Amino acid sequence: MVLGSSSPIAGGLFNSVRNLSIDLNQVDADVSVVAPKDPQTDESASSWSPVELASPTRRLHPSIGYAPDMERCITRAQPDLIHQHGIWQAFSWQTTNWCKRNGCPKIVSPRGMLDPWALSNSKWKKSIAALLFERRSLQQTDCIHALNDSEALAIRQFGLKNPIAVIPNGVHPVRAGMKPPPRPTSLKVDGRKILLFMSRIHRKKGIGELLEAFALARQRNKALADAWRLVIAGWQDGQFKEDPQQQAKRLGLGECTSFVGTVLGEDKAAMLSHTDAFVLPSHSEGLPMSVLEAWSYGVPVLMTKACNLSEAFSANAALEISMQPSDLADQLIDYLDRDLNEIGNAGREMAVNQFAWKSIASRHIQIYQYMLGHAPVTPSDLRIL
Repeated sequence: MVLGSSSPIAGGLFNSVRNLSIDLNQVDADVSVVAPKDPQTDESASSWSPVELASPTRRLHPSIGYAPDMERCITRAQPDLIHQHGIWQAFSWQTTNWCKRNGCPKIVSPRGMLDPWALSNSKWKKSIAALLFERRSLQQTDCIHALNDSEALAIRQFGLKNPIAVIPNGVHPVRAGMKPPPRPTSLKVDGRKILLFMSRIHRKKGIGELLEAFALARQRNKALADAWRLVIAGWQDGQFKEDPQQQAKRLGLGECTSFVGTVLGEDKAAMLSHTDAFVLPSHSEGLPMSVLEAWSYGVPVLMTKACNLSEAFSANAALEISMQPSDLADQLIDYLDRDLNEIGNAGREMAVNQFAWKSIASRHIQIYQYMLGHAPVTPSDLRIL
């Protein structure tokens, strides 16, 4: 596994790639991970155990993702196959060069980074990277992994004709009936229910629109103002026209909105165990781990179509929301006044039946075996178009 960061700085990749690697390791795949070192690598390294982790020193600007010893670390791992997660950084062409020299097959997971919204963000930087190395690197890869049909379409629209393997992210569902951990001290006890936003605090996640909508909803409906608290969990990634915490203060949300920072491990489990509804008004996603995690705890989910889990709407496992603040405000007033238990229960069923990591890992194994010539039959997840 090769990716740009092995710590929570990687956002959803930290959980998705880590859990995939650990579960693959449990089904007799010898997995190792190479990712350039970042400020949080050391404190999160033990969470990859028993998977071997190599963290070559990063050089130049952190966003470039360049580590001079990257290829040397890959050589030490002696891989039969490389699975690269993420694009647009130097490790992408380093991995491509290594595979070309050593005749090693490679599969790439763009992780939503070829979706239209993502391509339009920092467009000129990505255009330069595409011209210098990324388009060629993607064209030379043996297979591309899409998290869903929407991402597969975006890959085709980018002009790539490679075989595509469509396999979603996974989750470890929490057993129903388990005694919940104690309520986190960061969740104020004031009689209000908890509406949780838990993700990277990035413009594409719709955090600004959510704050505007929550303020409008409180103005339009006094009952909602008295009944719900908005909790923002995550670390700030990137620049905003207005800092989200300053925006919340300007909108008068200081006493009913909490910014609790990054929550991981047991803290995350405690947060989800004491949450009444989860919201993600995202503009662009591959397949959001945070939604799968909310489902695993039976938390009712409110999300946009851009989260690429449209099957959840037809299964009554999520409620669709808008990215426009005024429309979203009306939806919050409507949805948060309902009994959401059925939505939460249906979400838990989806987590168990469609997104459990054990079955997701097995599907990846089938693709790897096919790429290595060990499987005579084309896996059903692989589309050669």
